[in-house]
Amino acid sequence: MFESIGEMALLFFRTLGSLPQVWRQRHKVCEQFFEIGNASLLMVCILSFFIGGVICLLTGPVLVERGLASSIGGLVGISMCKELAPVMMSILIAGRIGSAMAAEIGSMQVYQEIDALRTMNINPIHYLVLPRLVAIAVALPLLVVFAILIGWGGGSLVAALNHQISISFQSFFANLRDFVTVGNVANGLLKSFVFALVIAVVSCHQGLKTIGGPRGIGRSVTKAVVNCIVMIVILDYFLTRLTL
Repeated sequence: MFESIGEMALLFFRTLGSLPQVWRQRHKVCEQFFEIGNASLLMVCILSFFIGGVICLLTGPVLVERGLASSIGGLVGISMCKELAPVMMSILIAGRIGSAMAAEIGSMQVYQEIDALRTMNINPIHYLVLPRLVAIAVALPLLVVFAILIGWGGGSLVAALNHQISISFQSFFANLRDFVTVGNVANGLLKSFVFALVIAVVSCHQGLKTIGGPRGIGRSVTKAVVNCIVMIVILDYFLTRLTL
């Protein structure tokens, strides 16, 4: 475990050291950005809409019974921007994009394409890891912004249509404005940025360490997704503790 952590740390710092080369890889960065961002947008919107609706559906009747119906907007707003949007979207991207990164790089490793890159004096970190890390570090926070907004919309719709809650859109968003600050949104974006780096480094590391043919590729994909999710949840605790 400690050996893997050390290897991932070295990979991360080597990738940071290659940032001056990012302009040369701009076409690959744009390609990865489209795959991570645009192609994931529909799933992000659907998931965040129903997450916001479920929060409102579960907490709304309880708050109404206790005379706190006016706090529903603030509860949905803060929970979406500080916790649920960054964590759930990161887990979604880890499953969809992290697995693809590990599979693609793992296939190249197994079939000796990475050795061919080294033979042609092409650094695999510059060519494979750097574009993915830059693209996901930009795309995931933007997806989280969409998720926060759509989640608020889902919560407000449920609050307005559910007969047990019956809170108007104006009241919902007025309370949301009272509770949610720019710092809360920045907190969620900071978390998503850190999680994006984790997904890129862990997935690319697992791909580069792949051995054993197609079965090894499957193991690498599984390890990449599981390790990403575990590290996201652990880091979420520490980031939440630091930003309280």
